[in-house]
Amino acid sequence: MSTTLIVPGLHSSGPDHWQTWFEQQIPSSVRVIQRDWKDANLPDWASRVRREISRNPGQIFIAAHSFGALAAVQAAFDHSDRIAGALLVAPADPERFRVEDNLPATPLPFQTVVVASSNDHWMHLEHAAHWADLWGADFINLGEAGHINVESGFGPWPEGLAILERLGRSSVTVSEHQEHTSHVAAHLSRPALRPLARVRSARAYAGEGTSRRALVGR
Repeated sequence: MSTTLIVPGLHSSGPDHWQTWFEQQIPSSVRVIQRDWKDANLPDWASRVRREISRNPGQIFIAAHSFGALAAVQAAFDHSDRIAGALLVAPADPERFRVEDNLPATPLPFQTVVVASSNDHWMHLEHAAHWADLWGADFINLGEAGHINVESGFGPWPEGLAILERLGRSSVTVSEHQEHTSHVAAHLSRPALRPLARVRSARAYAGEGTSRRALVGR
C-alpha cells in the first residue's frame, strides 16, 4: 500500500490546478494542509509534511509544487526510509526565501524528478537545474511553461501524472533489485551488491504523445 502526498505551494492549489486534478485521479492521495497558506515559513510547512508522512501508511510518494516542493524536500529528507519517490514541479528558488541553508545539498536517498520551466518567475531554469543536480534528481525542462500552474495552462495534466506513475514503477524496480541482491549476497556469504544506479536521464520519463515538453537529459 502507498500514499501520495499532494503538497501545494503558497495560497494552496485551487479547484482547477493540476494538483487538485491529481487528487481526483489518485485514490490514495492526501493533501497537506498548511496553517497559513500566505506565510512562507519553511520549518512550519515542513512540519506539516512530516506529520502527514508519519500518520499515513505504507510507502510515501510526493507530488509537490512551488514553495511546497522546498517543504517536501526538507521533510522527506528527514524520513527518507518512508519515501518511495518525489515529483517536484516548479520549485521556488530557495534563495528568494533565504532558506537555501535549510535544505539538503546532497543527493536525496529516494527517486526524484524535478520539472521546471524556462520562464518561471519563481525560479530561473539554471537555478532549478542546479538544485536538481545537487539532489541527484532527473530534470525535465518543459520550455516556456511559466510557473506550471493554472495561469500557464496546467489544469488536468496527464503528462505530469504519467511522470509520477513512471517514478513509482522505477521505485519498485530499484526496491526489487535491492531485495534480490541482498538475498543473493546472504546466500553466498558475500558483501551485498551496490544498489541499482538511479536513471539520470529525463528521457527515461518521456512517454508517447507528451506535448508541451522539452526534455533535457544529463
